[in-house]
Amino acid sequence: MRSFLPRPVRGALAFLLYLLNSVVIVVPLVIIAVTKFLIPFSFWQLISRKILDVLATTWIDVNTFNMWLMQDFDLEITGTEGLSKEMWYLVISNHQSWVDILILQRVLNRKIPFLKFFLKKELIWVPIMGLAWWAMDFPFMKRYSKEFLKKNPHLRGKDTEVTRKACEKYKTIPVSIVNFVEGTRFTPGKHSRQNSPFTHLLKPKAGGVAFVLGSMGELMTGIVNVTIVYPKGTKSFWEYLCGKIDAVKVHVEHMEVTDDIIGSYENDPDFRAHFQSWINGVWEEKDRRIDQLSKAA
Repeated sequence: MRSFLPRPVRGALAFLLYLLNSVVIVVPLVIIAVTKFLIPFSFWQLISRKILDVLATTWIDVNTFNMWLMQDFDLEITGTEGLSKEMWYLVISNHQSWVDILILQRVLNRKIPFLKFFLKKELIWVPIMGLAWWAMDFPFMKRYSKEFLKKNPHLRGKDTEVTRKACEKYKTIPVSIVNFVEGTRFTPGKHSRQNSPFTHLLKPKAGGVAFVLGSMGELMTGIVNVTIVYPKGTKSFWEYLCGKIDAVKVHVEHMEVTDDIIGSYENDPDFRAHFQSWINGVWEEKDRRIDQLSKAA
Protein backbone atom coordinates (compact mmCIF):
# COMPACT_ATOMS: atom_id res chain seq x y z
CA MET A 1 0.00 0.00 0.00
CA ARG A 2 2.61 2.56 1.09
CA SER A 3 5.01 1.83 -1.78
CA PHE A 4 2.77 2.69 -4.73
CA LEU A 5 0.84 5.64 -3.27
CA PRO A 6 1.96 9.13 -4.35
CA ARG A 7 3.72 10.81 -1.44
CA PRO A 8 1.14 13.60 -0.91
CA VAL A 9 -1.67 11.02 -0.86
CA ARG A 10 0.27 8.88 1.59
CA GLY A 11 0.85 11.92 3.78
CA ALA A 12 -2.82 12.87 3.78
CA LEU A 13 -3.94 9.32 4.60
CA ALA A 14 -1.36 9.00 7.38
CA PHE A 15 -2.48 12.32 8.88
CA LEU A 16 -6.12 11.20 8.78
CA LEU A 17 -5.25 7.94 10.54
CA TYR A 18 -3.36 9.79 13.29
CA LEU A 19 -6.25 12.25 13.61
CA LEU A 20 -8.89 9.50 13.77
CA ASN A 21 -6.93 7.64 16.44
CA SER A 22 -6.63 10.84 18.50
CA VAL A 23 -10.33 11.72 18.16
CA VAL A 24 -11.39 8.22 19.23
CA ILE A 25 -9.10 8.12 22.26
CA VAL A 26 -9.65 11.66 23.52
CA VAL A 27 -13.31 11.05 24.49
CA PRO A 28 -12.66 8.37 27.14
CA LEU A 29 -9.50 10.23 28.22
CA VAL A 30 -11.46 13.39 28.97
CA ILE A 31 -14.31 11.50 30.68
CA ILE A 32 -11.88 9.75 33.05
CA ALA A 33 -9.94 12.99 33.62
CA VAL A 34 -13.11 14.89 34.55
CA THR A 35 -14.23 12.19 37.01
CA LYS A 36 -10.71 12.24 38.49
CA PHE A 37 -11.13 15.97 39.04
CA LEU A 38 -14.64 15.63 40.50
CA ILE A 39 -13.94 12.66 42.79
CA PRO A 40 -11.05 13.78 45.04
CA PHE A 41 -10.53 10.44 46.82
CA SER A 42 -7.00 9.04 46.68
CA PHE A 43 -8.06 5.52 45.65
CA TRP A 44 -9.98 6.89 42.62
CA GLN A 45 -7.12 9.23 41.74
CA LEU A 46 -4.78 6.22 41.57
CA ILE A 47 -7.22 4.02 39.62
CA SER A 48 -8.06 6.77 37.15
CA ARG A 49 -4.38 7.50 36.48
CA LYS A 50 -3.82 3.81 35.72
CA ILE A 51 -6.80 3.78 33.35
CA LEU A 52 -5.53 6.92 31.63
CA ASP A 53 -2.09 5.37 31.16
CA VAL A 54 -3.62 2.21 29.65
CA LEU A 55 -5.66 4.31 27.22
CA ALA A 56 -2.64 6.44 26.31
CA THR A 57 -0.45 3.38 25.79
CA THR A 58 -3.08 1.90 23.47
CA TRP A 59 -3.14 5.19 21.56
CA ILE A 60 0.64 4.90 21.03
CA ASP A 61 0.22 1.27 19.90
CA VAL A 62 -2.21 2.37 17.18
CA ASN A 63 0.07 5.25 16.15
CA THR A 64 2.96 2.80 15.90
CA PHE A 65 0.89 0.55 13.63
CA ASN A 66 0.05 3.58 11.53
CA MET A 67 3.78 4.38 11.34
CA TRP A 68 4.54 0.83 10.17
CA LEU A 69 1.67 0.91 7.66
CA MET A 70 2.32 4.29 6.05
CA GLN A 71 6.00 5.21 6.62
CA ASP A 72 8.59 2.93 5.08
CA PHE A 73 11.92 3.54 6.87
CA ASP A 74 14.63 1.53 8.58
CA LEU A 75 14.64 1.94 12.36
CA GLU A 76 17.84 0.89 14.15
CA ILE A 77 17.52 0.75 17.96
CA THR A 78 20.25 -0.04 20.46
CA GLY A 79 20.42 -0.02 24.26
CA THR A 80 16.83 -0.65 25.40
CA GLU A 81 17.70 -3.80 27.35
CA GLY A 82 17.03 -3.78 31.10
CA LEU A 83 14.33 -1.10 31.14
CA SER A 84 11.12 -1.67 33.14
CA LYS A 85 7.51 -0.45 33.09
CA GLU A 86 7.45 -0.58 36.89
CA MET A 87 10.10 2.10 37.48
CA TRP A 88 10.33 5.91 37.40
CA TYR A 89 12.55 7.43 34.71
CA LEU A 90 13.71 10.82 33.52
CA VAL A 91 14.07 10.68 29.73
CA ILE A 92 16.40 13.19 28.10
CA SER A 93 16.89 13.53 24.36
CA ASN A 94 18.21 15.74 21.60
CA HIS A 95 15.47 17.48 19.62
CA GLN A 96 15.35 18.18 15.87
CA SER A 97 11.75 17.73 14.72
CA TRP A 98 8.19 16.94 15.84
CA VAL A 99 8.98 13.48 14.48
CA ASP A 100 11.25 12.96 17.52
CA ILE A 101 8.17 12.59 19.72
CA LEU A 102 6.69 9.81 17.58
CA ILE A 103 10.06 8.05 17.45
CA LEU A 104 10.48 8.25 21.24
CA GLN A 105 6.99 6.89 21.78
CA ARG A 106 7.54 4.01 19.35
CA VAL A 107 10.93 3.06 20.79
CA LEU A 108 10.01 3.29 24.48
CA ASN A 109 6.31 2.37 24.56
CA ARG A 110 5.66 -0.63 26.85
CA LYS A 111 9.35 -0.72 27.79
CA ILE A 112 9.03 2.07 30.36
CA PRO A 113 5.99 3.90 31.81
CA PHE A 114 4.02 6.23 29.54
CA LEU A 115 6.00 9.31 28.48
CA LYS A 116 4.92 12.68 29.92
CA PHE A 117 6.24 15.83 28.24
CA PHE A 118 6.61 19.31 29.68
CA LEU A 119 4.69 21.52 27.25
CA LYS A 120 4.42 25.22 26.55
CA LYS A 121 1.20 26.60 28.05
CA GLU A 122 -0.03 27.75 24.62
CA LEU A 123 -0.20 24.13 23.42
CA ILE A 124 -3.25 23.44 25.58
CA TRP A 125 -5.26 25.16 22.81
CA VAL A 126 -4.15 22.68 20.13
CA PRO A 127 -7.38 21.06 18.85
CA ILE A 128 -8.01 17.57 20.25
CA MET A 129 -4.42 17.03 21.43
CA GLY A 130 -4.58 19.87 23.95
CA LEU A 131 -7.50 18.12 25.65
CA ALA A 132 -5.67 14.79 25.53
CA TRP A 133 -2.50 16.28 27.06
CA TRP A 134 -4.56 17.94 29.80
CA ALA A 135 -6.38 14.66 30.52
CA MET A 136 -3.09 12.78 30.81
CA ASP A 137 -1.66 15.28 33.34
CA PHE A 138 1.00 16.72 31.05
CA PRO A 139 2.39 19.80 32.82
CA PHE A 140 1.88 23.06 30.91
CA MET A 141 4.59 25.61 31.59
CA LYS A 142 4.59 29.36 31.05
CA ARG A 143 8.06 30.48 30.04
CA TYR A 144 9.16 34.08 30.52
CA SER A 145 12.07 35.89 28.90
CA LYS A 146 14.80 37.43 31.04
CA GLU A 147 13.64 40.89 29.98
CA PHE A 148 10.04 40.14 31.03
CA LEU A 149 11.17 38.82 34.43
CA LYS A 150 13.21 41.96 35.05
CA LYS A 151 10.00 43.98 34.66
CA ASN A 152 7.87 41.43 36.55
CA PRO A 153 10.13 39.88 39.22
CA HIS A 154 7.11 38.52 41.14
CA LEU A 155 6.69 35.90 38.38
CA ARG A 156 10.20 34.54 38.83
CA GLY A 157 10.12 30.85 39.74
CA LYS A 158 6.55 30.22 38.49
CA ASP A 159 7.77 27.64 35.97
CA THR A 160 9.65 25.87 38.77
CA GLU A 161 6.47 25.81 40.84
CA VAL A 162 4.62 24.09 37.96
CA THR A 163 7.41 21.51 37.74
CA ARG A 164 7.18 20.75 41.44
CA LYS A 165 3.38 20.41 41.40
CA ALA A 166 3.55 18.07 38.42
CA CYS A 167 6.19 15.94 40.08
CA GLU A 168 4.00 15.59 43.18
CA LYS A 169 1.28 13.98 41.02
CA TYR A 170 3.79 11.55 39.56
CA LYS A 171 4.84 10.06 42.91
CA THR A 172 1.86 7.67 43.15
CA ILE A 173 2.35 5.69 39.94
CA PRO A 174 5.44 4.91 37.80
CA VAL A 175 6.02 7.55 35.13
CA SER A 176 8.58 8.62 32.55
CA ILE A 177 9.18 12.36 32.43
CA VAL A 178 10.62 13.60 29.14
CA ASN A 179 12.85 16.66 28.90
CA PHE A 180 14.23 17.97 25.63
CA VAL A 181 17.26 19.49 27.31
CA GLU A 182 18.02 22.00 24.56
CA GLY A 183 14.63 23.62 25.17
CA THR A 184 13.85 23.94 21.46
CA ARG A 185 14.38 22.15 18.16
CA PHE A 186 17.84 22.25 16.63
CA THR A 187 18.31 24.39 13.54
CA PRO A 188 21.54 25.68 11.97
CA GLY A 189 20.35 29.23 12.64
CA LYS A 190 19.79 28.64 16.36
CA HIS A 191 23.12 26.80 16.54
CA SER A 192 24.91 29.77 15.02
CA ARG A 193 23.15 32.38 17.18
CA GLN A 194 24.00 30.43 20.33
CA ASN A 195 27.61 29.98 19.26
CA SER A 196 27.09 26.41 20.51
CA PRO A 197 30.30 24.53 21.37
CA PHE A 198 28.72 21.32 20.05
CA THR A 199 28.67 20.19 16.43
CA HIS A 200 25.20 18.64 16.33
CA LEU A 201 23.49 20.09 19.41
CA LEU A 202 22.34 23.32 20.99
CA LYS A 203 23.52 24.26 24.46
CA PRO A 204 21.76 22.19 27.17
CA LYS A 205 19.46 23.95 29.62
CA ALA A 206 20.18 22.36 32.96
CA GLY A 207 17.37 23.87 35.06
CA GLY A 208 14.47 21.64 34.00
CA VAL A 209 16.44 18.42 34.48
CA ALA A 210 17.76 19.60 37.85
CA PHE A 211 14.29 20.55 39.10
CA VAL A 212 12.82 17.14 38.20
CA LEU A 213 15.69 15.32 39.88
CA GLY A 214 15.47 17.63 42.90
CA SER A 215 11.75 16.92 43.24
CA MET A 216 11.75 13.19 42.46
CA GLY A 217 15.36 12.06 42.73
CA GLU A 218 14.57 9.64 45.53
CA LEU A 219 12.04 7.88 43.28
CA MET A 220 13.89 7.97 39.96
CA THR A 221 15.24 4.56 38.98
CA GLY A 222 17.44 6.09 36.33
CA ILE A 223 17.91 8.50 33.47
CA VAL A 224 17.11 7.23 29.98
CA ASN A 225 19.45 9.18 27.71
CA VAL A 226 18.16 8.95 24.12
CA THR A 227 20.08 10.01 21.02
CA ILE A 228 18.07 10.30 17.79
CA VAL A 229 19.83 10.54 14.43
CA TYR A 230 18.37 10.98 10.94
CA PRO A 231 21.34 9.84 8.80
CA LYS A 232 20.09 11.55 5.65
CA GLY A 233 18.98 14.74 7.36
CA THR A 234 16.12 15.92 9.54
CA LYS A 235 12.70 16.10 7.92
CA SER A 236 9.56 18.04 8.80
CA PHE A 237 6.47 16.34 10.18
CA TRP A 238 4.73 16.59 6.78
CA GLU A 239 7.76 15.10 5.01
CA TYR A 240 7.68 12.28 7.54
CA LEU A 241 3.98 11.66 6.85
CA CYS A 242 4.74 11.54 3.13
CA GLY A 243 7.38 8.84 3.66
CA LYS A 244 10.47 10.95 2.95
CA ILE A 245 12.46 9.57 5.90
CA ASP A 246 14.60 6.61 4.84
CA ALA A 247 16.26 5.71 8.14
CA VAL A 248 16.33 6.60 11.83
CA LYS A 249 18.95 5.53 14.36
CA VAL A 250 18.17 5.58 18.08
CA HIS A 251 20.66 4.88 20.83
CA VAL A 252 19.40 4.50 24.41
CA GLU A 253 21.69 4.74 27.43
CA HIS A 254 20.49 3.93 30.95
CA MET A 255 22.27 6.22 33.44
CA GLU A 256 22.17 6.05 37.24
CA VAL A 257 20.72 8.83 39.39
CA THR A 258 23.56 9.48 41.81
CA ASP A 259 23.51 11.67 44.92
CA ASP A 260 25.80 14.28 43.37
CA ILE A 261 23.18 15.30 40.77
CA ILE A 262 20.38 15.84 43.32
CA GLY A 263 20.32 19.19 45.04
CA SER A 264 18.97 22.73 45.12
CA TYR A 265 19.66 24.17 41.70
CA GLU A 266 18.03 27.50 42.61
CA ASN A 267 19.65 28.17 45.96
CA ASP A 268 23.05 26.43 45.90
CA PRO A 269 25.55 28.09 43.51
CA ASP A 270 28.12 25.32 43.98
CA PHE A 271 25.60 22.63 43.12
CA ARG A 272 24.35 24.65 40.15
CA ALA A 273 27.89 24.91 38.76
CA HIS A 274 28.46 21.17 39.33
CA PHE A 275 25.18 20.23 37.67
CA GLN A 276 25.85 22.43 34.65
CA SER A 277 29.26 20.81 34.29
CA TRP A 278 27.65 17.35 34.52
CA ILE A 279 24.98 18.04 31.88
CA ASN A 280 27.59 19.58 29.58
CA GLY A 281 29.59 16.35 29.91
CA VAL A 282 26.51 14.31 28.96
CA TRP A 283 26.00 16.58 25.96
CA GLU A 284 29.65 16.27 24.85
CA GLU A 285 29.27 12.49 24.81
CA LYS A 286 25.93 12.77 22.95
CA ASP A 287 27.58 15.00 20.34
CA ARG A 288 30.26 12.34 19.76
CA ARG A 289 27.57 9.64 19.60
CA ILE A 290 25.65 11.55 16.91
CA ASP A 291 28.87 11.91 14.92
CA GLN A 292 29.53 8.16 15.15
CA LEU A 293 25.96 7.19 14.20
CA SER A 294 25.93 9.64 11.28
CA LYS A 295 29.23 8.34 9.88
CA ALA A 296 28.09 4.72 10.21
CA ALA A 297 25.16 5.36 7.88
